[in-house]
Amino acid sequence: MAPERSPLMAKHAAIGEYVPAGPSDKRSPCPMINSLANHGYLPRNGQNILAHEIKAAMAETGVSEALGAIFVNAVYNVHQSKSEKSRAGLLSRLYTTVRDPWTLLSSFGMRRSDQKDSAGRPVLDLDQLALPGAVEHDISLTRRDHAQKEGNLARQHDLIEGLLATSADRRKITRTDLAWFRRQRIETQREVNPDVTYGPLQHELACGEIALILGVFGDGRSAPYKFVEPFLREERLPIAEGWKKRQWWTLGVVEVKIIAMKVKSLVGTQIK
Repeated sequence: MAPERSPLMAKHAAIGEYVPAGPSDKRSPCPMINSLANHGYLPRNGQNILAHEIKAAMAETGVSEALGAIFVNAVYNVHQSKSEKSRAGLLSRLYTTVRDPWTLLSSFGMRRSDQKDSAGRPVLDLDQLALPGAVEHDISLTRRDHAQKEGNLARQHDLIEGLLATSADRRKITRTDLAWFRRQRIETQREVNPDVTYGPLQHELACGEIALILGVFGDGRSAPYKFVEPFLREERLPIAEGWKKRQWWTLGVVEVKIIAMKVKSLVGTQIK
C-alpha cells in the first residue's frame, strides 16, 4: 500500500525515495512518467520541468538516450492546432525545420509558446501530457478517454485491476495477456465512446507503451507480476520488490519496435 503523504514528506525525501503525489502535485496520464516524479527523478510537484530533466529521469528506467530523446524532443514542440498549422506557409515550415529538425514531430507538441523559465528555457507541466491528439491517445490501458466524464488524466482502478487479472498465475504478465487486454479495451471503448479516436497512429503508440512495460520490467515476452502491480497501482518503481534497471545495455528504439510489432500481431484487431 502507498504510504500516506504528509506535506513535508516530498520536501525532505531523497531522490529515488517513493512519495505519492499530493493533491496539488501535477501528474500525467503515463504511469512511467508519474513514477519518476513520485521517486523524485522529476520535480515532485510536476511543474515547470525542463527537457533535460525528463531525459535524465527516463534513463533511470534503463531506456536508451535515443529513445528518451525521441519522446522528449517531440512533446517539447509548441502545440499547434490544425488551423494554425494550415496557416503556416510551406517556406515558413521549411525554415523552421531547418533550424530545428525536431519540429518534424511538431504534431506531438504539448507545450505552450510562452512556457519558459527565467533563463528562457522551455518548460512543461506533467498534466499537459494529457493533451488529446498528440502523444496521448484514446483507449489507454489505465485511463478513460478524453471525451468521457472521467477524463484521460486520472488512473482508473477498475482498468488496472482488469489488466492485472489477465495474469493466470499472478507470477508474470505476458505479452499475450497485455495484447488480449488491449483488444478488449478497443472493443469496449468503441461501444461506449462514440467519439473515440483510434487509428493506426494511436494503435502504434499503444502497442509501443506495452512494449515499454515489457522491456523495462521484463524481457520483452513477459514481466514479473510483482513488478507490474506496484507500478500500475501505486505508480511506483518496484525497487523494493527487487527490480533494477538494465545494467549492461539499454532499451532502445529497435527493441521497442520489435516488441511492439509482436504485440500488434497478437492483438489482431483491424484498426480503421
